[in-house]
Amino acid sequence: MVGVVIVLALVVLIALFFILSIKQVRQSTARNVERLGKYHRTLNSGIHFIIPFIERIGPTISLKESVADFKPQSVITKDNVTMQIDTVVYYQITDPKLYSYGIDNPQSALENLTATTLRNIVGELELDETLTSRDTVNNKMRIILDEATDAWGIKVNRVELKNILPPRDIQDAMEKQMRAERERREAILRAEGEKKSNILVAEGEKEAAILRAEAKRISLETEAEGMAAAIKMIIDSKPDAAYLTLQGYDALKSLANGQATKIIVPSDIQNVAGLFTSLKEVISSPSPGEKTVQKTAQKAIEKPTEKTAEKTSD
Repeated sequence: MVGVVIVLALVVLIALFFILSIKQVRQSTARNVERLGKYHRTLNSGIHFIIPFIERIGPTISLKESVADFKPQSVITKDNVTMQIDTVVYYQITDPKLYSYGIDNPQSALENLTATTLRNIVGELELDETLTSRDTVNNKMRIILDEATDAWGIKVNRVELKNILPPRDIQDAMEKQMRAERERREAILRAEGEKKSNILVAEGEKEAAILRAEAKRISLETEAEGMAAAIKMIIDSKPDAAYLTLQGYDALKSLANGQATKIIVPSDIQNVAGLFTSLKEVISSPSPGEKTVQKTAQKAIEKPTEKTAEKTSD
């Protein structure tokens, strides 16, 4: 009976020993193993066996990239402007052993180191440089922090200045300056738009004037060609005396519509050549009546001798 109890006890102890010796480490994590209080090895993801009561396994350490958002720090620039800057540090644990045994409280150490580095870098810059050279400050801080944290098993991947808050009076001045700059740019854009609009209008008017002149030229050319064709057709048709007499009468009517007071009528109005070579003498006066010209032309047709018809204005 005693033997059975001893066997059962041994079985229980072996099972308990086996259970305690199995350790599982999850993905992207690591755990340090101490043997008799001294660092022995680091367990990565997977199933591992340890010696219970002799080896002790440490807390889980995340190997994923972490983000540390530190509270705003008071920083004085080179031109003695005090402002608040808060930083964000992206880091990753690359050596679990150094992270556990290299420094006490790595998070606090990283925060203090970040604040000190930020003050040193910004202290060498003026306010305008600090506001416009944010990328430069970020890169310098990343290099300095990465070198300093190598001994802690930490790699700093990126540093960002999240907020830069100058004093209130400087913020008001900056807002006024930005507002004035926006208004200046708007005025420039408006002026450029009006300039382009005026240029387009002027070009449109220019093209319209060219088209009107071209249309007038074509109209005059067409009219001249029509008159030339009509005259040629008349000449080619060899008109008789009656037709020429009628055309001469129409010509006298046209002359009567002008401002002339004297018209020389040829004795032989049937001779179209004599009609076209007659002299028209023009003296400024009110328009003569059409009836006087018609009577004069009728008398000239009836009488073979040449005479002069004089019209006097009222």
